[in-house]
Amino acid sequence: MIVVHKIALDPNKEQEASFRKAAGCARFAYNWALAEWREQYEAGGEPSEGSLRRLLNAIKAEAFPWMLEVSKNVIQQAIKNLGAAFSHIFRRLEEYRYEPDPRRKKRLGRKLGSPKFKKKCRCRDAFRADNGPAKPGADAVRVDGIYVVLPVVGRIRMRERLRFAGQVKSAVVSRTADRWFVSL
Repeated sequence: MIVVHKIALDPNKEQEASFRKAAGCARFAYNWALAEWREQYEAGGEPSEGSLRRLLNAIKAEAFPWMLEVSKNVIQQAIKNLGAAFSHIFRRLEEYRYEPDPRRKKRLGRKLGSPKFKKKCRCRDAFRADNGPAKPGADAVRVDGIYVVLPVVGRIRMRERLRFAGQVKSAVVSRTADRWFVSL
């Protein structure tokens, strides 16, 4: 059973700056991958989430050196989120194959749209870090008492203890009204 617990964080100024930087890099990676996806699709290619991650990893050191300051996991998860958005759209297209109603000249089912670019002021500041496939020693994200340990950022104090026992698979750090939260 998958259980999620959202806990308020108490970061210091350096950790908060790291959170903002990671959220900005995640938003940039998502937007870059969306632009690249559209460009490859218009050129007749079949873009995939894995190929976009490999392409960004290949060019990131020269083109975007500031991305090296955050965990690579944050950037990969942003591109995985875009891949999940496109797979959701394609699945819905298959489910909602429409047969036009001759009286209304409209398709049946809900309206479908493609993923949109994330604007700096309108999207939620958030990023995700995970432990990857389950294997011994894969604990980049872990809970240590009243602290959560994230890659690159380090130990961040939580406002309360985790309410359940189990393995932490991933953590989503998000900002709401100038307060930072972690969802474990």
